Amino acid sequence: MPGRKNSAKMPKIPLDRISQKRDRGRPPTVGPSEIRGRADNYHFIFGQVWDRLWPRLSKAQTDQAVIDAFVAEAQPYAPNFMPGLASLVSRILSEPRFPKRREAQISFLADSLAGLGYVAPRSSRDICQKARAREKRAHHIIRYEFYVECSCGFKGRSRNHACRRCGAEIDFGPFGLRP
Repeated sequence: MPGRKNSAKMPKIPLDRISQKRDRGRPPTVGPSEIRGRADNYHFIFGQVWDRLWPRLSKAQTDQAVIDAFVAEAQPYAPNFMPGLASLVSRILSEPRFPKRREAQISFLADSLAGLGYVAPRSSRDICQKARAREKRAHHIIRYEFYVECSCGFKGRSRNHACRRCGAEIDFGPFGLRP
């Protein structure tokens, strides 16, 4: 009696998905999208309270002074930050590269705090910067063309939404959108 000619095939979808090999390097504790989302939320919050918060925050030398500034000037958002992030906030404020302009200060602090101390403030800013760059590179329409038949007799693709031969523009109507 002859032996088996075909051996058992390996399944394309394994039953045990957990035992797959993980990627190289240290496993991340927080995801980049989570950091970016938190940074955007913090940016909105700081935009609301920055004019009241910054004068006291700029004079804060200790963690307790930072907590007092948030509790006094950043209501109702203070529980989101204090007392857990007080030492991180004071460390970020004492960085030599802390910006001088209002919007830059808000962005710097929001992006740095978004990592919640699980990643370094500098790494948190880098993650936010990469996520924003990735968003800008998202697919979008660069150019669209029309095939026209003009009264001058030209038939073909338009150039800048007009006839190539005589330059007559395409009428998009009274409510049409012109790029």
